[in-house]
Amino acid sequence: MNFFDAVILGLIQGLTEFLPISSSAHVQIASQLLGLDHMSRPQLTAFIATIQLGTEAAVVIYFFKDIVRIVRAWFGSIVSRKPQSASQKADAKLGWLVIVGSVPVIVVGLIFKTQIENQLRNLWIVAFMLIIFGLVLAVADRVGARTKSIDDMSTRDGILYGLAQALAVIPGVSRSGGTISMGLFLGYSRQAAARYSFLLAIPAVIASGTFEFATTYQSLEASDIAATAVATVVSFAVGFTVIVAFLRYLSRGSFMPFIIWRIVVGVALLILLSNGALTA
Repeated sequence: MNFFDAVILGLIQGLTEFLPISSSAHVQIASQLLGLDHMSRPQLTAFIATIQLGTEAAVVIYFFKDIVRIVRAWFGSIVSRKPQSASQKADAKLGWLVIVGSVPVIVVGLIFKTQIENQLRNLWIVAFMLIIFGLVLAVADRVGARTKSIDDMSTRDGILYGLAQALAVIPGVSRSGGTISMGLFLGYSRQAAARYSFLLAIPAVIASGTFEFATTYQSLEASDIAATAVATVVSFAVGFTVIVAFLRYLSRGSFMPFIIWRIVVGVALLILLSNGALTA
């Protein structure tokens, strides 16, 4: 992987990570179009997981004040004997819900690690998941009440969010797309569904990215490690911009552009696979 490939893939990762269109699917498709067939599927999975650390760093910085407040309240609910205010209790509860919601994807990731790195990295699966979960998002955006805020989050909702996030181990589903769809079905506003989706992803993505890099970097060439570092930096810079723009857009816009994009890309991918322009 050369410098140009790394910049392109980092750019795609940053642009797609927070949008409900599946960053892993787009990075996998782009890697084929760039001719990176020499990378094994486990290597590609590790590369994708690692550059996601860049976009998660963008989330941490964007939500830094919120994260610090939530962590303090969460620790305070465990160790402090002083009564907490209503806002502190709400923050502590959100901290617990992020933990509870992170469990499903960690369990699924550990149990099905081999399948995720090999069988599921199939572009036929990616194409169908892009289309199917695009339609799921369309239904959720249409029927959701969109009246709840993050403060209305319950333990049941946190678990359901977590189960939706676990589906994102399948390329094409989209971590944000799955969790946002669940939030909409549960009645949360578009912005609330997206904000909690971003917060929920932090522990899982940081854990998986760190684990994948730690367990695979020894088998990578120096050029691949350098390219991964470049892609991670690019994904961070682009990702931060996308977070700001996406949350601002959701205050007035719908998910329809992303639904259309998913279906168009999915159909185009099926055509390219069918005529042999791409291999699964």
